[in-house]
Amino acid sequence: MPTTIPPRTEAKPLIVIVEDEAELAQLVAHQLEKAGMRTQICSRAEHAVRFLKKNFANLILLDITLPDKSGFSVLEDLKAADITVPVIFVTGNVEEMSKVRGLNMGGDDYITKPFSYAELVARINAVLRRTESKTDLNVTKNVRISDEPFDFCGARVTPQRLEIAFPKSGIHQLGRKELGILAYLNAHAGQVITRKALIHSVWGIHADVKSRSLDQYVVKVRDLFESQGLDLTTFRTVHGIGYIFDPKGVSKEGL
Repeated sequence: MPTTIPPRTEAKPLIVIVEDEAELAQLVAHQLEKAGMRTQICSRAEHAVRFLKKNFANLILLDITLPDKSGFSVLEDLKAADITVPVIFVTGNVEEMSKVRGLNMGGDDYITKPFSYAELVARINAVLRRTESKTDLNVTKNVRISDEPFDFCGARVTPQRLEIAFPKSGIHQLGRKELGILAYLNAHAGQVITRKALIHSVWGIHADVKSRSLDQYVVKVRDLFESQGLDLTTFRTVHGIGYIFDPKGVSKEGL
């Protein structure tokens, strides 16, 4: 008897509802779940930030007036923690200056109470579509295929084609993570880079990647350059911390 393969279902987006009015939060959650989304309700700013530090979310519905701090402060806290999640501010404040402030801070949309649930769902879907289109060109979290080529220790890296060109042997294919590592090192030349910062940049802040895995990718990069006879002494390990790419020799000896 042939095996029946169940149809593949797309993952439902997770929407974090940051709203201290319990009844409204439940009504919003119910409507979003009817529209094919998952929800997480947070009644306090602190709860929302704590949740988002440990979990991935597709979008935040963020009330501006919360018991412990403002929605604006929540967005600032998320930015400080390097958590990038689309935000729609939801508030009863109809003043234009409040709306302008929210959008200038990086909010993706702004909706005032009272609102229709049909409009809310439409706005959420619009923001999700925009967000997805922005990441379509991403090779890693920190590299897009539209990024300009750059030089690294005598080789030419071309993100658009995931290629690296060496003087003697020509063009080679480059893995996505190796490309992300080289791009981050190149963009932060002369700076000590922690392992955690490099992992978060290339894999994403919510990725469960250990330092050992990162070190293995770094070894692959080193082996690739050494096989081409290129000197990588400017790319050094900083013991107990991470790495430094120092092409201009600005760092102190002994790092």
